[in-house]
Amino acid sequence: MRVALYVTCLVDLMRPSVGFASLRLLEAAGCEVFVPEGQTCCGQPAWSAGERAVAGDLAKKAIGELEGYDYVVIPSGSCADQIRNIYPQLFADDLQWGARARAVAERTYELTAFLADILKVSAVPGEFAGSVTYHDSCKGLRGLGIKRQPRDLLQRVPGLAVKEMSDSEECCGFGGAFSVKFGEVSTRIVDRKCDSIAAAQATAVVGGDLGCLLNIEGRLRRRGDDTTRVLHIAEVLAGDEA
Repeated sequence: MRVALYVTCLVDLMRPSVGFASLRLLEAAGCEVFVPEGQTCCGQPAWSAGERAVAGDLAKKAIGELEGYDYVVIPSGSCADQIRNIYPQLFADDLQWGARARAVAERTYELTAFLADILKVSAVPGEFAGSVTYHDSCKGLRGLGIKRQPRDLLQRVPGLAVKEMSDSEECCGFGGAFSVKFGEVSTRIVDRKCDSIAAAQATAVVGGDLGCLLNIEGRLRRRGDDTTRVLHIAEVLAGDEA
């Protein structure tokens, strides 16, 4: 199985360990993994900002780089949603690019959905001594229906206990440009999330989108919480969370 790993901009620039953990998980499951060197942005920020032409150009670039693989796997619900659900919309009136967009979209999966639903992994490399609470990202949950998969995978990590927070499905307040344009509202939203995390009394908060996690971690630290770890699920499943 030839798999293209689309690492995402935030992972590449802010926490490359998520990309390496994803690579380890896929290889442990028997995949031959490729990381297209020319990959850049999926176009989601441009699309959200209403820059359809820019989003289309970035989509064409990504489609050209991701064709030819059995699957495309992404450690992000946001980017996976962009390719799976938005790319076909972008080129709905273009016969050539529409067909190419749909072909790539149909083979694209968020990491936990791929591991749980396609590969049906029965074990993961990681171990974790402690408890975690899981944050459901908006795009992963509502765009891709990802809810059960990460929790099923976390249950396979030796030593780990899951403590569900209240309102785990609520937005963290990031929303990309939303947190910049509406900073006060964003802060109120992430404060609610931080309150839920604190009430869960877990060792770490875990999620599948680095944008959410960076936003949550930044607010936790500003509130004085220096002990709750903030981890991407790939890091936990692969045992690369040190």
